[in-house]
Amino acid sequence: MPPIAAAGRLDTMKIMNRRTVLVATTLGALLAVAAPGTVAAAAPARVQSPAAAARFQSPAAAARVSSPAAVAGDRRGDPGCRPGTLDPAPLQQAIAGLPDGDATSAQVRITTPDGCWTGTSGVRDLRSQAPVPPDARFRAGSVTKAFTAALVLQLVAEGRIGLDAPVQRLLPGLLPAGYPTVTVRQLLDHTSGLPSPTVPDGIEWQLAHRYDRWTPEQLVRLGLHNPREFDPGTKQHYTNMGYIVAGMLIEKATGHSYATELDRRIARPLGLRDTYAPGDDPRIRGPHAHGYQAVVRDGRTELVDVTTWSQTFTPASGNIISSLTDLDVFLTALLAGRVVPAAQLTTMFTLPTVPDVDGGPARYSTGLTAFPLPDGDALWIKTGSRYGYLAGIASSRDGRFRVEYSITGTDAKGEELSATAQRVIAAALALL
Repeated sequence: MPPIAAAGRLDTMKIMNRRTVLVATTLGALLAVAAPGTVAAAAPARVQSPAAAARFQSPAAAARVSSPAAVAGDRRGDPGCRPGTLDPAPLQQAIAGLPDGDATSAQVRITTPDGCWTGTSGVRDLRSQAPVPPDARFRAGSVTKAFTAALVLQLVAEGRIGLDAPVQRLLPGLLPAGYPTVTVRQLLDHTSGLPSPTVPDGIEWQLAHRYDRWTPEQLVRLGLHNPREFDPGTKQHYTNMGYIVAGMLIEKATGHSYATELDRRIARPLGLRDTYAPGDDPRIRGPHAHGYQAVVRDGRTELVDVTTWSQTFTPASGNIISSLTDLDVFLTALLAGRVVPAAQLTTMFTLPTVPDVDGGPARYSTGLTAFPLPDGDALWIKTGSRYGYLAGIASSRDGRFRVEYSITGTDAKGEELSATAQRVIAAALALL
């Protein structure tokens, strides 16, 4: 693997999740302030009006979440998550005070050599003001890509798919005649050059079409209307398209749906009770917090409940539903070689030797992203966003430091990272 760049190079890295663009200078700044024993100051919420923010919660709810002490911690009694000597105060502080203009709820889980802590803040929904359910399910967004990469690599280990096999041979007719050869490896490490499908990004259009149903074939055709950014294997640019096609490969190789293979190969063997691909079901089954999107109408900001939303626009790339416990079990098993055999697992921690499309170094491996640390080591992360929901996982390569979070952000697909997410990341980095 190419050497991980020092933290000073973070200004060149972008972590992109379709419309959400997390410029790494933000993370670099968080890393700078997250020295041991400190926690980043809270960033301002994007809904500026105090009156507007006040509408998001009742006085009782405001009192309930007004201090770190009000944050619920480890309510499930999970025997695998005990604080030990870990001081959770920075993370408690990071998620205290919800709901506010930036987010209505947050869930965080962290594991370090000193111990483990999990906590929640905020409300299940604004109408009832009930607290977030323990181990609530949520839309994991592009964290899905880590699962999809693992499924493909399992099939590679079984000899059913070749990493360097041409997509044109595996899925004949999917790409136009004469299209440059695209390999499976290039799909997974974002070097294929395949353009992503695009639709109008205005929130009112999105809301009006949130129950539309798309097939992967429709999405590929839609994407191919856009120009190819670069020749396959020459640059790197984050895209959903590679994983949409990877999902098609999984279904072609197995003869089963993506949802079936996710359940059969990962969820059931690992005992994941909350993780599934919803197909065209727009609901979140089981306990969950509602997601909301801030929408400006007639000069006023209102929160629209966006909990129900078809995820068929992001199959195999951003559609799964999960929980913090399930993500931690998956991440732990993945790092330990219990999901993907060792020979293929190295691919998930290897960066391609091509530049990012903007000129910086490649940062995306197969299913994960390298986040450089000042000591030259790296965290391996994956973030995700769907309307109403932000999620993320991060771990050291040995798995001794792990973080998972879910935030119901009021502008989860915006161009700025949620202030709540910034505080969570900074607090977690302070515990490294």
